[in-house]
This record gives sequence, C-alpha cells and structure tokens, in this order.
Amino acid sequence: MDASKARPNRSRSFTNNRPARPQGQRSAAPRRPHFDTSDVSDKIIVSGTDDGERSYGSRSSSYQGGSRSSQGGRSFGGERRQSGGYQGSNPRPQRSFSSGGSSFGRGQNRGGGGARGRGRVMQTFDVSQYINKNPVVADTEPAYVPKHTFHDFGLERDLVTAIDEMNLVTPSPIQDQIIPHILAGRDVVGLAATGTGKTAAFLVPTINKTLKERNRMTLILAPTRELAIQVEQELRKLTPKMGIYSTTCVGGMNIRPQIMGLKRRNHFIIGTPGRVQDLMDRGHIKPGAITTVILDEADRMLDMGFIHDMRTILKDIPTDHETLFFSATMSKTVEGLIHEFMRDPITVSVKKKDITSSITQDVVFYEHHHKFDLLVTLLGKKEFERVIIFGAMKHSVEKLAQELMKTGLKADAIHGNKNHGQRQRSLQNFKSGRVNILVATDVAARGIHVDNVSHVINYDLPNTFEDYVHRIGRTGRADKLGNALTFVPKN
Repeated sequence: MDASKARPNRSRSFTNNRPARPQGQRSAAPRRPHFDTSDVSDKIIVSGTDDGERSYGSRSSSYQGGSRSSQGGRSFGGERRQSGGYQGSNPRPQRSFSSGGSSFGRGQNRGGGGARGRGRVMQTFDVSQYINKNPVVADTEPAYVPKHTFHDFGLERDLVTAIDEMNLVTPSPIQDQIIPHILAGRDVVGLAATGTGKTAAFLVPTINKTLKERNRMTLILAPTRELAIQVEQELRKLTPKMGIYSTTCVGGMNIRPQIMGLKRRNHFIIGTPGRVQDLMDRGHIKPGAITTVILDEADRMLDMGFIHDMRTILKDIPTDHETLFFSATMSKTVEGLIHEFMRDPITVSVKKKDITSSITQDVVFYEHHHKFDLLVTLLGKKEFERVIIFGAMKHSVEKLAQELMKTGLKADAIHGNKNHGQRQRSLQNFKSGRVNILVATDVAARGIHVDNVSHVINYDLPNTFEDYVHRIGRTGRADKLGNALTFVPKN
C-alpha cells in the first residue's frame, strides 16, 4: 500500500469520564423506525403537472428544468440551484435507517447485480431526462402491414401445426422481414428491442432447417440464465414430439446434468457465454459440430463483460457456419464483432418507437432519512398494483425486500446472490400474483418479462441512461402505458 494513502495512526484513550449510571438503570435501546406513513406524506416531492395533480403529497414540485454538469464525474447531489436542477459532487452517503445495518440510498455510484467487467458510471445527471408527463399512446402509430403469414414461408408441416396451436397467425415486423433471409442461409443482423418477437424470429427458421437436416447443431448465446431458459421454453413449445433435442448450459446451476445432457445428440445448445466457454474448454461442446450461432441481446452481453468469452467462442467455430446477430443497439463494439465474424450480413432494423415515449416518468425528491418511508407511502396507493423496484446492490435489494415485508407488503427479491431455483421461485411468485412487489438488481432483472407491471421504481439511480431505459421497459409493454418513478436526493 502506498504510504501516502495509509490511514493515519490514531491513538485511542480508554479513560472513561462519563458520570456513573444509577444502579439498576438501563439506557433505552434504539427503537426500530416506525413506518407510519401519515407523517411523511408531505415530504414526498414529485415533479408534477402545473396544477399539481400528480403530486404524491401536499407539496408541489419546484423543479423547472435540469442542468447537466459540464465537468466529468457524477453530479447526483451537491448544491441545489434555484432552477431545481442538481450540480456538484455526489453527497456523502447516508443511511436511510437510524437502526444501522441498512445501506439503502447509498448505492448510486456502484454497479448492481454482479455484472462481469462492469465499471461504467453515469458521467452526468440531468433530472429532466427522467421526466415525461405526457406519454404517447402506443396505438397512435400506423400498424405494420406484414407481407407474409406463417403459412407463406414454406415451413415444415409439423412446425406450421405447432405455430397454429400457439395462435401465431400474423408475423411481427421482425419475424416477417428476417425469417426469409434466415431460411435462405444468409447471415443476418436483427436490430430489435425486447418484446418485438425476435425469439421466434430466429427459432422458427432454424427449427425448420433442423427438421430438414437432422445433423445441424445451433448454438444460442444469451446474456442471462433467465433469458436462456425462456428461449429453451419457447423452443419446446415450437417442437412438440418432433425429436428435437436441446441442452441449456448456464452458470449458477449444477454443471453435471449439463455435461450429461451434452453427451447425447443435441440439435440446440442454449447458454450463457461464460458457461458455454467453460464447457468448450472441458471438451464437452465440440465447436466443429456447430452449424449456426445465434447471439441474442448481444449488446447486453457486451455490457456485462462477456466480450472475451464471445470472441473466443466465435473464433473456435468453423468459418462456414451461419451467424444470426440480434441486438437492441448498434455500438462500435457490436459493429466490430459483426465485421470480424459475419459474412456479408443482411441487416433488418425493426426498432420499436422510443420505449420511454409510452411511459409516464417522474422523479421523487427525498431526504435520505425519509427515503424508505416515502417508498412505503407510494406502495400503499391502490394504483401501484404490480411494481418492480430497482436497487443498486445485491445485499441492499434483499434487505429492502425484507423491510417491505415487515410493513405488511407482499414483496420478494431477485438478485445474483440467489441460486437459480430461488430466482425462478421469486419470479414465479411475482408472475402468479403471490407477491405484487419485486425488488431487483439490474443484471437479475434482464430476464424479467412480465405483463401488466403498473410501475417501475428506481429506488437507486441507474449507472447509465441506457440502464434507465432498460429498467423502465419492464412496464408499458403490450401496447399499454406504463409508469416510472426515480428517487432523486434533494441535496
């Protein structure tokens, strides 16, 4: 350790100069805070409309615009300008509870969920980017008119039957435009956000090819085990009684059953990059047998630090394989991978309109010692029917869920410290309605696709605006309007 940075050696005095306590008298133990929301409603400040109708308390917002710091570094707090924006350095972290042990409200400058290689932090903080009080109704845009039906693609009869049984009649835009290219054997780049039907867009044609050529093997890489499992579930729905075999290889689960599954002939291997690379290194996945590689949510895999694993996997696979590349964004790194590993790809861009435009967004200004109380107040309102709360760190997410349950709320948590079975149970509890509040880290939440989420609450600030967009995209799905609130410290 650098001696200049060493902690100074402070001498301690053990002399007790306090007056003696009368015999038998004990000091009162610190009491756990009582979450009586009746005394904090006037402390909630939401940037509401001009008439104050959306204010969640008796005080109207003084916010009139945000200011972006011209200097690098985070500007979550510091001196508050008269205009209502924030600038300056991050305030000293404080605890939300007087009882100790809790660190809610401290995680604004840390990455959440245990992402690999994740060191990004938000360079600036502009409050205005979290406010959109006039969302656009989703059905105002002209509907896409597909050029095909699923019967027009020339698919195998068994696959058409399975599609019909799933009530899939009209292809989505990404399916309509990209399936013909995949069937023709072209490398494709699909730029499509979550919820556009991209999973079926790559599964339907690859399944069809497999039914025609049983010696094919498709490798599907996904950023999280939850997403990998969802892909596997979709594969099973599309291939009932067709003799199509698959093995899912993801971290956080016992590797032995996965190794046993790889001993048989597989038509599909679905997994996360780290576990797939591990199994390749052990010789259980033969790169030479792979005929098609599908990268699902490639931008997310890069954000999570899987670039090395992805490059290693792609380099080991024969050059004559087909590559299907799906991403919500096109960054320089994504472009580099496409240029290096794909052959004259066809690019199909079917982006949904700006996801944030269909979500009512607002901010909640809070004082650190009232943060949790304000959250409880909001969750007690009847319009908060199904809520996802985002926290920065795994331990604080778990603690927050526990504290919410102590107030009588039905909550559960999902984060990287839970094993796969625990995460699946938490997600199922949320989907089934056993709990109506799910507290999550960013990484753990990437596999959450639940309909009818009424609100997303950013209890801890996201690291980047891209993370923010991904978070709030959990609401406002299926052509519905959603609601998002972001907690912002007052000073």
